[in-house]
Amino acid sequence: MDADHEGDMRMPDDERNAARATTDAPPAEGGATEAEVAGSMDEKAVYDRVEEALDTIRPAIAMDGGNVELLDIEDGVVTLRMMGACGGCPMSTMTLKRGIEQRLREMVPGIERVDAI
Repeated sequence: MDADHEGDMRMPDDERNAARATTDAPPAEGGATEAEVAGSMDEKAVYDRVEEALDTIRPAIAMDGGNVELLDIEDGVVTLRMMGACGGCPMSTMTLKRGIEQRLREMVPGIERVDAI
């Protein structure tokens, strides 16, 4: 670098073109755009966080002979299946709302409600 351009931080043309190519990239394999891929990664992260939160509750549920399965997460609503003894237990609604839903709302931002099928 010569003295006249010592502080010049301009990017060479080949690097500028490479940077432009990454931001103007065509859809990824399967037709998904970068934004869709990032969105699905966010969905995966939320799914993983919900599973982690459920893992903190499962031992207590298992002590009563039950379990819970994560079925879906859509628009802040988590859908679960209550299994084992929880499936027919009259207290399962209390467990769902006061235990599971409260824990998920504390541990996973964006969770609004938990429903069971």
